[in-house]
Amino acid sequence: MASTSSLDVLIVTFNCGRAPVRPGLLARHLADAFPDSQSPDIIVLSLQEIAPIAYSFLGGSYLLPYLGGFRHAIDLAGKSFGEARYTTIVTRNVGMTACMVFVHEEQKDKIQRVETGAVGVGVQEMGNKGAVGVRLGYSVPEGITELTFVAAHLAPMENGLARRNEDWMNIVRGLVFPTVHSKAVHDRAEHPTANAESEPLLPNDAAATPERANGIYTPTSHLILAGDLNYRTSSTIPRPSDHLAFPQPTTSPADPHHYSHLLRHDQLAREREAGRTCHALREAPVDFPPTYKYSGKAQARAGTKTATGGAGAEEEKEWAWAKHRWPSWCDRILFLDLPARMTMSGNVEMGVQRYTALPLMPTSDHRPVVLRLQVPLMAIPAPEDDGDEGVRTRPPFPVDPRWRERRAAARRKEVVVGVLAYLFCTWEGMGILLALLVGALGGWAVVRRVMLEL
Repeated sequence: MASTSSLDVLIVTFNCGRAPVRPGLLARHLADAFPDSQSPDIIVLSLQEIAPIAYSFLGGSYLLPYLGGFRHAIDLAGKSFGEARYTTIVTRNVGMTACMVFVHEEQKDKIQRVETGAVGVGVQEMGNKGAVGVRLGYSVPEGITELTFVAAHLAPMENGLARRNEDWMNIVRGLVFPTVHSKAVHDRAEHPTANAESEPLLPNDAAATPERANGIYTPTSHLILAGDLNYRTSSTIPRPSDHLAFPQPTTSPADPHHYSHLLRHDQLAREREAGRTCHALREAPVDFPPTYKYSGKAQARAGTKTATGGAGAEEEKEWAWAKHRWPSWCDRILFLDLPARMTMSGNVEMGVQRYTALPLMPTSDHRPVVLRLQVPLMAIPAPEDDGDEGVRTRPPFPVDPRWRERRAAARRKEVVVGVLAYLFCTWEGMGILLALLVGALGGWAVVRRVMLEL
């Protein structure tokens, strides 16, 4: 729970591998990562590849079996956090990427405002890759502090560096927050199953709200980015013998197989330093192994006593990597520091409690990553009219004035692709096609017989 001076926020990012999560196992890993810990005030899940493309693009009830598993996992994890209970404040997805926000039952009345936004950066701007944003207005003694959470999934592959940077630019330009009225916040808290899986991609009440160019960077909001950012440790695929040098469990940085040697080639660190991505965002020190790509062998033994070493797990003697991909820290969580005018006194700062990777889940070749962050319980005041606070007042890219039109066009394409994928790539859809075919053949037989009898 929050202290008198900070808000305890737990952020989790996980590439789900298009498969339902095992709630009990995820809850156990979360509990093991924070033993004897107080309950967080807010839990945020950034989820990528939440379900097969047909269900993800159609949304609604098709996603309930997938997102419902995470709701169950949080319920179970809450029991290990001092029997804490959490309310689902919002669930929102764009295609295959979703963001779920849970607030401690005792803190839910402090949520005064919720805004959501989404942008697709995949094929034809659809949501096979993209970002979802949730902005909360949290009540503090001197007003409201804003918390902006962005769940993202960027372009894949070792040679996709330029595309990843372009995806980030399009997220900054296209992820805009139309306001959701405060009444809707409490309606969602009372009816969590009716919130965002059935919520339109562009909320109906957004049209009644005065338009604002309100992107992810604003002067008065905290910003936390979490997702499968897909930055790799090489720009080319491994050669046949390169897997022999892949990281393996060792506690000695002098060992050539220690993961720190590969971390030096991390694309995200290099691109951030060069000012080409994740502008002004900070990351806690990475002191955990690569989070991707684990082999099928590793997934098969995940959840057993020999599970991949990590928070709360027994260390294994070998990390089983897929040989055709460089092990990389694809899954990351970054945040924007407080304005300099608030930190000059040295008494206020964003406090990192822990940043680590959880053990591998049997349903994914990615390891989940968690960040426990202490956010100062105070409003960020707006700067003076002529104040320059870097990206807060001068975002790296301007908001696209056509963001709504482009998202609506992409959504129409998603529906078409979702229907086609459902009909041709799922057992239910193929059953419908077969029934239609049988019905058509039967109808033709009846018509033909009647014609012959005339």
